[in-house]
Amino acid sequence: MTSCALPLTGDAGTVASMRRGACPSLAEPMQTGDGLLVRVRPTDHSLTLPKVIALATAAERFGNGIIEITARGNLQLRGLSAASGPMLAQAIGDAEIAIAEGLAIEVPPLAGIDPDEIADPRPIATELREALGARQVPLKLAPKLSVVIDSGGRFGLGAVVADIRLQAVSTVAGVAWVLSLGGTATKASIVGTLAGNAVVPALATILEKLAILGTTVRGRDLDPSEIRALCRCETSSERPAAPRSAAIPGIHALGNADTVLGLGLAFAQVEAAALASYLHQVQALGANAIRLAPGHAFFVLGLCPETAAVAQSLAAAHGFRIAEQDPRNAIATCAGSRGCASAWMETKGMAERLVETAPELLDGSLAVHLSGCAKGCARPKPSELTLVGAPSGYGLVVNGAANGLPSAYTDENGMGSALARLGRLVRQNKDAGESAQSCLTRLGAARVSAAFEQG
Repeated sequence: MTSCALPLTGDAGTVASMRRGACPSLAEPMQTGDGLLVRVRPTDHSLTLPKVIALATAAERFGNGIIEITARGNLQLRGLSAASGPMLAQAIGDAEIAIAEGLAIEVPPLAGIDPDEIADPRPIATELREALGARQVPLKLAPKLSVVIDSGGRFGLGAVVADIRLQAVSTVAGVAWVLSLGGTATKASIVGTLAGNAVVPALATILEKLAILGTTVRGRDLDPSEIRALCRCETSSERPAAPRSAAIPGIHALGNADTVLGLGLAFAQVEAAALASYLHQVQALGANAIRLAPGHAFFVLGLCPETAAVAQSLAAAHGFRIAEQDPRNAIATCAGSRGCASAWMETKGMAERLVETAPELLDGSLAVHLSGCAKGCARPKPSELTLVGAPSGYGLVVNGAANGLPSAYTDENGMGSALARLGRLVRQNKDAGESAQSCLTRLGAARVSAAFEQG
C-alpha cells in the first residue's frame, strides 16, 4: 500500500521543472495544461470495485474528474493542484489501493486467472520487486525502463515494447523463460533461456548492469552475447512464437463458468462520475473487481455470461468501447489542448468529428493519429494518417509520425470539409472487399494529400 504524499506545499515549481522523459507519479507529478498529472500502477489484487469507486470519487474531488488508462494499462489522474495532490495520495492510501512503485514490471492483464497461460508470472514479478526493495541503495535506472513477464494466454504482451522481456515456454521439464532485450516480442534480441529459479537473479544482474552504465541506457543498448554469459543463460537459437494478443473489448469465457467483460475507454479517457456510475451498476450484477489492460482498456471480473451481456449494454450506454469493430478503436489521441499546454488541437473533439465525418477511414485496417503537436506522445511510431496541430492550423502526415513533414495543410475552418473529403475519397474509390488501408495505399500519398488540402 502506498503512503506517498506529493512533495508540494503550494509551489509547483519543482514539479513543473520535472523532465518530460520521466514518468509522473504520486511523488513526482507532472505539470500539464490542465494542472498536475499523476500516473499510478495499482497491483492487480487491489482494484476491487469499492476501491475503484473510491478512487473515482477522489479524482473528481481533488482533480478535474478525468481518468485515463494509458497505452500500457496504467491509470492517470488529471487536473490536480499543489494543494489537492497530497489529498489524492491520502485518499488512495485510505482506500487501501496498493501502488507498485519504482521499476515498471508488467504482466498480462489476466495473469493468474487466464486458463491458457503457460505459467503465472506474478510470483516472479513479486520476487523481483522484493529483491529491488531490499537493496540498501536503490538502483538508478532510465526513467521509463520496463520489464515484461509474459506468461502467454489469450491476452499476451507481445506487442508491448520492453527493455527486458521474459516469455514463458513449455518444455519437457516443465516451464522455462526466454530472455530477450529491447522491442516487442517479434523484434527483441534473444539472449537465452532461464529456468525458474534463475530468473530473478538474472534480472537483478541485468538491472545492476544497466544502473552501472547510467540512466540513459536502455535494454536495446546491451550486447545479448555479453548478457548471456553474465546471466549464464542457455543458448536459445529459435525465437518462441509471439504471445497472442486478442482484442480486449468483448465478452470472454475463461472456463469453469468464469466470464470477464473487456471494455475500452473512448479516446483513452473517462469522466470519473461516469465510471463510478457504471461500476455501481455492474456491482449490482455481481461484478467484484477490474483489471487494467494495455490499449486504454480494462476487464470487469465476477460476471456470468448472462450478467456480462447486461453489463456490456450498460457500458455502451456510458460511452465505453465494447467491440473490436468500434470505429474509435482506430484512433489514437493525446491529451490535446484541453490537457497539454504544448498542444494546438483539441484532439478528443477532433476524434468525435472524425467518427461522424469520415467513418470510411475507420474500418480497423489503419491507424489515424491525432496529435496536438509534433511530439506525438500518443503514438510515436508511424501511422497511415497523422493529423498534427500547429499554430497556423493542422498538417497531414501520410505514412509517417507526428514529427514528420506534413504534405498537406488546412485551418480550423477547413478541417471539417478536409475530413469529409478523405472519407469520400475512400468511399468512391474502394473496390469491393477492399480495406481503407489498401485503398489509400493504392491511391498514393500525393492523391490523399491533395484530397485533404483541396479547397
